[in-house]
Amino acid sequence: MRRPVPRSRRPLLVAGAAAAALVAAASLTWAQGGRSTAPPARDVAAPVAAQAEPVSLATRPTKVLTIVEENRSGVSALSSMPYLGTLSRTYGYTTAWQAVTHPSLPNYLALASGSTYGVKDDLAPSAHPLRGQTVFDQAIARGRTAKTYAESMPSPCSLSSYGRYAVKHNPWAYFSDAASRANCRRNDVPAGTVTAGALRNDVVNGRLPNVGMLIPDMCSDGHDCSSATADGWLRRWLPVIMAGPDYRAGRLAIVVTFDEDDRTAGNRILTTVIAPRTTHLVVGPGVVGHYSWTRYADELVGAPLLRGAATARSMRAPFHL
Repeated sequence: MRRPVPRSRRPLLVAGAAAAALVAAASLTWAQGGRSTAPPARDVAAPVAAQAEPVSLATRPTKVLTIVEENRSGVSALSSMPYLGTLSRTYGYTTAWQAVTHPSLPNYLALASGSTYGVKDDLAPSAHPLRGQTVFDQAIARGRTAKTYAESMPSPCSLSSYGRYAVKHNPWAYFSDAASRANCRRNDVPAGTVTAGALRNDVVNGRLPNVGMLIPDMCSDGHDCSSATADGWLRRWLPVIMAGPDYRAGRLAIVVTFDEDDRTAGNRILTTVIAPRTTHLVVGPGVVGHYSWTRYADELVGAPLLRGAATARSMRAPFHL
């Protein structure tokens, strides 16, 4: 048996083209509700980018960047997105994460605010002008930072869909209080690309927010395009983010989740956590779903727990965050 790799020598990121056994083992664990009976798979792929210095394990994350993909059950995501599946097994994932409902919009609202507000459709903000704070507003109100990065969005805090930008996937745009709308206009920005733009700049300069969300467009998130396309998009972005000073210093946790399933698995989805202290974890029932993320975001900034977050279990302890 190969000896475990010491933490200080562990690569920042494993490549997406991992052996089939790695993804198969993750799928088996999912099907068994979090009981891992398969032996640990070997990391046979080379790292995407070797770093001269190891990632710090001396601190816990003070920032979270969450990427929301679209419409895959947990089993489907693990079997059809091998890069994400490899990350899940290398870092950590949960086999029992529940989305809140269908369709998309109420799940995004749940993540951002701890409630669906009774929304049951995907209509634009003009149909759902919501009152109250989001986790992003809470962070800013407490002197911390928050930002959302929306791919293909034409201008900050766009309230209407445009091309491959879907406003239904941008929850901050639905909150109409004066303070929230002003925050959105300043901090809900076009993402740019892996080579230029707001997200790239914040990554390389170590300025990622305490509470952040990255919203792929309708192709990159797998809604209108294939799982392979969505997986390839993650393969391009995640090495960039993980090479940045926030992640290398141990300040950043990255969460990859899905808004909802494909209506085949009782809305049970894959949520993957990538963080320096999170290694080879499979979290079963107990971290119940989207409100667990809301609670964690509130905990990071020391804010009161928003709505459904108050009764949800935080994802902090199970993922060693």
